[in-house]
Amino acid sequence: MSNLWDDSLSGFWSAWIIVITLGTIAFSAWILFANRRTDKVPDAEGNVGTTGHAADGIEEYDNPLPRWWFMLFIGTIIFSLGYLALYPGLGNFRGILGWTQVGQWEDEVARAEERYMPIFAQYNEIEIPELARDAEAMRVAERIYQNNCAVCHGANAQGGYGFPNLTDGDWLYGGEPDDIVTTLVRGRNGLMPSWQQLGANNIENVTQYVLALSNLEHDEQRASQGQPIYAASCAACHGGEGLGNQALGAPNLTNDIWLYQAPGQSVADSVRQTLRNGRNGHMPAQAAYIGEERVHLVAAYVYSLNLDDEE
Repeated sequence: MSNLWDDSLSGFWSAWIIVITLGTIAFSAWILFANRRTDKVPDAEGNVGTTGHAADGIEEYDNPLPRWWFMLFIGTIIFSLGYLALYPGLGNFRGILGWTQVGQWEDEVARAEERYMPIFAQYNEIEIPELARDAEAMRVAERIYQNNCAVCHGANAQGGYGFPNLTDGDWLYGGEPDDIVTTLVRGRNGLMPSWQQLGANNIENVTQYVLALSNLEHDEQRASQGQPIYAASCAACHGGEGLGNQALGAPNLTNDIWLYQAPGQSVADSVRQTLRNGRNGHMPAQAAYIGEERVHLVAAYVYSLNLDDEE
């Protein structure tokens, strides 16, 4: 079990917590014992006087707590003292058992690793294209995906604003098994610089040219004026024909797939916004979170999402 423990409390605050905690328990015990008897003596018929309190005609008799109730309170006091002796709760005192929540988490992780590691090791021996067709393995991989990836890419892996769709066959950095593994292990950082220096008129011209690349409705005159500006400023990353560059993560501009098109927003407005303000995308490396032994499975799951397109 881990010996990790937060000893950051100063001696004063540690003592303060101990005094407040034990003082509260002692005060509660005093109140309990001080009121376990009453000075009211029953009359000849066994009736006891009231406390003088009344509400809606209901009077409160001055009786002590029933014995079972009194003993229940005693039990809670004994339990609390035993708990504070065994577990952390009194300032910097670690408890006799030395338990910590970090230690318990590490023990649970170790047990899980011991149980599941052989399964992951078995899957890691299988090539990703073959593993992607293993239904049982993909059920395991899907759970890992849902727990770690769905928050950005969606439960159905169809992405969202700024988060790539993993099911449409459009890959910023490549969709081959090695490419997917690299993305998971190393992460990705995408940067599209702002082009405000082009001026509003030229931004509109380039916007119309980009729309033309995807055969969308556009202004032909402005598109023709935007083509040389695109060639001079954009082709270095997106390519002369707008097909993108997976080595840089530069998107394909010819397939009418737009990573930063907000719901209800036109493609033209999305392109204008990108040109004016730029974009900055970050895909964190996942190996440190899910473990390298699970990367292989998740890569196979992502690869499997596009098998129908390939077949």
